[in-house]
Amino acid sequence: MRNATQTESKTIKFESEESVIKRIETRFNILHDMTKAVIAGDVRAMIVTGPPGVGKSFGVEKELDKSSMLDAIAGRSIKYEVVKGAMTALGLYAKLYEHADANHVIVFDDCDSVLMDELSLNILKAALDSGKKRVLHWNADSAKLRAEHIPNKFEFKGGVIFITNVKFENIRSKKLQDHLEALQSRCHYLDLTLDTMRDKFLRIKQICNTGELFNGYDISKEQEYEILDFMNEKKEILREMSLRMALKIADLTKVSPNWKELAENTVMRRR
Repeated sequence: MRNATQTESKTIKFESEESVIKRIETRFNILHDMTKAVIAGDVRAMIVTGPPGVGKSFGVEKELDKSSMLDAIAGRSIKYEVVKGAMTALGLYAKLYEHADANHVIVFDDCDSVLMDELSLNILKAALDSGKKRVLHWNADSAKLRAEHIPNKFEFKGGVIFITNVKFENIRSKKLQDHLEALQSRCHYLDLTLDTMRDKFLRIKQICNTGELFNGYDISKEQEYEILDFMNEKKEILREMSLRMALKIADLTKVSPNWKELAENTVMRRR
């Protein structure tokens, strides 16, 4: 009886290729819809988590660019900014002040250092608070704030999108976990559910099928699928499974007819 149950459990867990692609497509459609909601001010904040190189940032920036098109044409200042890389708590406070007005959206893309620092997390929690007024405080003397004429207290009315490779449930520190749970309670948390090498590969295949992946590359459809077949075959030894990796290999097809040999020596781990 136990063997039958185990077999049934394995059967339930298996997803067909069609089902995986549909699940991924649904999640990315939600990402687009939620980004529009943050731009419109209907949603204050969203956290998006998923592995690197699967198009998290692209989808968000595409919607922001569309919404800012009229401002750009009219010569008005753009009401959003994408911030990448390491950031201190003071830098976070100053950047939130810069985009404190309503209808402004700030995107933190791979600023994972914010998630590992208690002071930064407290500032972020204040910015994402669910109360009617979100007031941020910096209760310490700062030459930077004085020089940039930033007050020690201000009301934040903007929207925030935080894009990260970190899955909150994988953070082991109990102290940080408490903060991260508080963040999740304050805003929408979207996990793109690309947890396996197969998931990532099918995401790449999905983008390829739309015609967007190799747009601008002078390669045939046959070559596109040859690249995908190669990535699928070598998925366990590729340095990463990502959209960037597909484009790196596409670059090699322009270098030499023996691009597979080049790929085996430049984009794969040594065995």
